[in-house]
Amino acid sequence: MKITALDVWPVWNGTKNSVFVTVDTDEGVSGVGECGISNREHAISGVIDHFRPVLLGMDPFRNEHIWHLLFRGGFFPAQRIQTTAISAIDIALWDIKGKALNVPVYDLLGGLARDRVVCYPHNGDRSLNV
Repeated sequence: MKITALDVWPVWNGTKNSVFVTVDTDEGVSGVGECGISNREHAISGVIDHFRPVLLGMDPFRNEHIWHLLFRGGFFPAQRIQTTAISAIDIALWDIKGKALNVPVYDLLGGLARDRVVCYPHNGDRSLNV
């Protein structure tokens, strides 16, 4: 499996800016990652554009290698904007791996840790507790 495309999608959701990254492969498996530092979506998009030629043709299962290459591949280690972009790419690569192996990503990261998690308890809607 090889990476064939890397696209960036800055989106205004009505409240804040979000940045989504899609990674496509030659086997038809795609992954989606999300990142964001509000009001820096153009900078993040530029970093993704810069990383694109590095990633095309790489094996998406080598997510640890790719992370280190992107983080340490320049003269200076990546900082805020670059690490945000790397985060979105990394999430998309995990998404690809989970889909290709037909397992949830939490199984790849060590397995289910909890049976229930309290979600957004501050809003008063107890139906969100799962």
